[in-house]
Amino acid sequence: MSIIVTGGAGYIGSHAVLALKRQNKDVIIIDSLQTGHQQAVDDDTTFYQGDLRDSAFLDTVFSSHDVEAVIHFAADSLVGESVKDPLKYYDNNVGGAISLLQAMNRHEVKKIVFSSTAAIYGEPQSQYIDENDQAVPTNPYGETKLAIEKILKWAENAYGIRWIALRYFNVAGADIEGKKGEDHRPETHLIPIVLQVALNQRDEITVFGSDYKTPDGTCIRDYIHVTDLVDAHLLSLEKLSDEAKSDVYNLGNGKGFSVMEVIETARKVTGQKIPARMAPRREGDPAYLVASSAKATRQLKWSPNYTSLETIIESAWNWYVNHPNGYTTHK
Repeated sequence: MSIIVTGGAGYIGSHAVLALKRQNKDVIIIDSLQTGHQQAVDDDTTFYQGDLRDSAFLDTVFSSHDVEAVIHFAADSLVGESVKDPLKYYDNNVGGAISLLQAMNRHEVKKIVFSSTAAIYGEPQSQYIDENDQAVPTNPYGETKLAIEKILKWAENAYGIRWIALRYFNVAGADIEGKKGEDHRPETHLIPIVLQVALNQRDEITVFGSDYKTPDGTCIRDYIHVTDLVDAHLLSLEKLSDEAKSDVYNLGNGKGFSVMEVIETARKVTGQKIPARMAPRREGDPAYLVASSAKATRQLKWSPNYTSLETIIESAWNWYVNHPNGYTTHK
């Protein structure tokens, strides 16, 4: 039995493939390589390049393998771009998910783990966000993910496709053994940008807002190590295999770190000065965004192993030192 990983050549997807292979699972990657990297795909892994909206392509993949379940990562995920080009996000994210679910139904595959996002919550109503908080996205990216969660509910009702949706906070770090890492073009995540300054690929890091009601005045975010995140996907597959009911879970570290804490920790890990420049707040940036992962801990028996900010940054730094240009010149 095989597990399909859509977006398996991307950051989180490639780590999921690595974890599944370490469990001796038969893995099939589907990726358009729009943002993923061919070099992130190991030679011994079955790989199909194609678009999820291409139903004939999906039928070829599903009919060629005995598919047990799907882990669905593939999506456009830049918040700013989603505001500028919302139709692209609805077309790719929602359209791709619908096409994938249709293929699953045609080929009688009844289990899917879906990569959702904390962006579905919009402006947080409380410091620690749990799954019962109001879902009011403030951008099209979050809206598309919420739309897919709703589609999953109706697909289960109509076709018996059971699902688990995992709402991520800030994913960071790299495989502890250094086999996979983070390589976005363009890069928008704080920790990689800070490390690019340490590598002299950027002159400085810009800190947006130093007057928030936080201990050091900068925003506080929840950073979860990518390996811990992936572990929750594997546990979700196990839960679905046990005929458990469909559900949604937050995934986060459960504690927050400020922008300046990230920068100071990166300075310690890298031994570099990492110049920082203060700038005005960005509109819509809340002071705190921290997850409550109590439900995942209780029901999935999941708990993060790499909760130290230093460990998270050190794992990313180790990968960047050996891959300063990302996957460009490495296989």
